[in-house]
Amino acid sequence: MNPPRRELLFSLIIALICTGLFFLDIAHIPPSPEGVRCRALITEVDNSRVRTHLIVKTNVQLLQVQLLSGPHKGQSMPVVNMLTGKMELDEFYEAGTTILVEYSAPDGKPVNAVARGSYRLDLQLFLIVLFGLLLFAVAGVTGLKAGLSFVFAAMVLWKLFFPLLLMGYPPLSTGLGVVALLTGVICFSVGGLTRRGLATFAGSMLGLLLTCGLATLFTHGFRLHGAVRPFAEMLLYSGYYNLNLTDIFIASVFIACSGAVMDLAMDIAATMDELKFRHPEMGMVEHMRSGLRVGRAVTGTMTTTLLLAYSGSHITMFMVFLAKGLPPANLLNAPFVAAETLNILVGSFGVIAVAPCTVVIAALLYRNRAPKSNATASSVERLSGSSAL
Repeated sequence: MNPPRRELLFSLIIALICTGLFFLDIAHIPPSPEGVRCRALITEVDNSRVRTHLIVKTNVQLLQVQLLSGPHKGQSMPVVNMLTGKMELDEFYEAGTTILVEYSAPDGKPVNAVARGSYRLDLQLFLIVLFGLLLFAVAGVTGLKAGLSFVFAAMVLWKLFFPLLLMGYPPLSTGLGVVALLTGVICFSVGGLTRRGLATFAGSMLGLLLTCGLATLFTHGFRLHGAVRPFAEMLLYSGYYNLNLTDIFIASVFIACSGAVMDLAMDIAATMDELKFRHPEMGMVEHMRSGLRVGRAVTGTMTTTLLLAYSGSHITMFMVFLAKGLPPANLLNAPFVAAETLNILVGSFGVIAVAPCTVVIAALLYRNRAPKSNATASSVERLSGSSAL
């Protein structure tokens, strides 16, 4: 089977797996009480029962809405908006806002309606479609394979990894297994079933294994526990008392940096592939030296990427510490800051390690020079990604 057909078959298999994962339910978690969910337009607002404490609002906001979809489309009904006093969770509405409501209809009449947030699903769907179109416009067929990998990663996390953790499976071994699966599918989907894809996969896994080991070592050294993550405590209150939150935190560290690790490994593997194609007479040692020079150039920017990604997602937390005038020692010693420091530095270790690992593996895989008589065949083969395994 030639490389293009082989990669097409591989993509079809991944698409079928994504379809199967969509309908998979391994945890058998009882669903929340059934209700009708639909869009609704707020026509009237009653804030008479809202209690305001500075900028925090509590109690209830009473709404009158007109249903825009569902079996009772066009009807008007009252809706309750519960305000808990937590600004990150509450929403305060005005007339003319479109929201998502949930209600019951035991006798065919809608009752007990509750607001579930501003309606964003249509805009989210538009953003997903726009992302897919842009990906295809820029990267063509490779973009389609990257989009398929994106969907596969989302399905594996949502339908496999999270349910397995809730079922009590060991977070570290489960996380490593899931990361190995995702890394394999993404690397071979984007890089092809080639030596380039194999070098990317092997280099990425070595970097992630190092990250896992360092995360385990320093999490215990920092005396951190999994409750430093948002919603971790709420998870315990939901009845999952047997969860090992510390190991879940460790798993989140190497999963969070896996994308950057794969990105760097793919860049270096593609460079090694191109070098060998352009200079088939290049020896193994010179091949490695050239790859390491490229690795040095891209490693610095990737570690900065991790710093900006993690810091950008916690801007307000850092601002709180600075606004209180805490000394640097107190700031850096706080559990939340220590957790982010561990995230950044341990993730950067994995990114740094993946460069030489990928270079060495790629040099070994490409050590046999292709005969010059096969140059035409190699050119055709490279249209699908790289030299075949």
